[in-house]
Amino acid sequence: MIVIVSTCFLTVLCLCCAVTIISTVLILWLVVSEFAYYLEPDVRPELKVDTSRGQKMKISFDITFHHVPCAYMGVDAMDASGEHQLSVDHNIFKIRLSSDGRQLSTEKQELNAKPVPVDPTTAVAKPESSCGDCYGSQDDERPCCNTCEDVQEQYRKKGWAFDPEIVTQCKKEGFTKKLKDQAGEGCRIHGFIHVNKVQGNFHFAPGKSFQTDHMHVHDLAALSFQQQFDLSHKITRLSFGEPYPGIINPLDNVEKTWRLSGSAMYQYFIKIVPTTYKEPSGAIINSNQFSVNEHERILTPASRGGLPGVFFIYDFSPIMVSFTEQTTSFAHFLTSLCAIVGGVFTVAGIIDSFIYHLMKTINQQGALGAQ
Repeated sequence: MIVIVSTCFLTVLCLCCAVTIISTVLILWLVVSEFAYYLEPDVRPELKVDTSRGQKMKISFDITFHHVPCAYMGVDAMDASGEHQLSVDHNIFKIRLSSDGRQLSTEKQELNAKPVPVDPTTAVAKPESSCGDCYGSQDDERPCCNTCEDVQEQYRKKGWAFDPEIVTQCKKEGFTKKLKDQAGEGCRIHGFIHVNKVQGNFHFAPGKSFQTDHMHVHDLAALSFQQQFDLSHKITRLSFGEPYPGIINPLDNVEKTWRLSGSAMYQYFIKIVPTTYKEPSGAIINSNQFSVNEHERILTPASRGGLPGVFFIYDFSPIMVSFTEQTTSFAHFLTSLCAIVGGVFTVAGIIDSFIYHLMKTINQQGALGAQ
């Protein structure tokens, strides 16, 4: 009988120890989980109608073209309100890349860049140059064209096709030679533009752009020596508006490679959802989320209505998503800890009591059987 009692006592002791160990581990795990939840912000989404109007939207991008030189590429933006930004060069950085991806040089172009001051004591007087010919494109604002860029800009304003082979200024500056010398290079374009908050598009395409008869045209006459354009590219970053915690931009790190003959036309159809993010301090971040559909098109000499380039066509959703970040109070955290510890101890006590009474009953029945 003594042996039976001893065996039952050891069994109860082992079970009680097991319950204690399991309860302690469970309490520690729940406390750590609750502490991690306490540190994380509670973000609550809300849907509402977008009533914001007349705002500007910032589009930030970082795109690398592996086989198109910087001298060929331009950035244009236009929208449904009729505003056109042609050959955008402010707040845009262009980095020339070698055929193997090495950085060659950086062209920094910013809005309202301050001119470098010139010391009048060391400045050398430049002889007055004669009035260069604008080849029929001169106007009151620019009666003379002394550089190839001047002639090209005037032709763009007029909506005329530009041929550098007939322009004396371009021949002197070696315009065509510079373009040919950069053949085989790549280009990384990064920066940002501001657009109206209406339906529109922005694109990266070769050739000088201009408007004629309400049509957007890219003049590729200066690049006639280039038979096709390989628009293979990598979108390192593309965002609409300011970043906020947890934002996901679906086009980040997307890479496209063109392996067919002819030039390519890439189109990204983007649906933008206006988004606001309210921080615990009360500061509000105005941003946007977006979804995207993609389309690739091959362009041959017989193709019509197509332009080699990368196009981002965007439209806005009438629904706005509003995120509000809230933090859990310390009092709530302490209450949760007390609930965890008390709950685990209560359950452990019930299990321990059940084991005790079960073993006691078994012990009593064993003693009666021994008699």
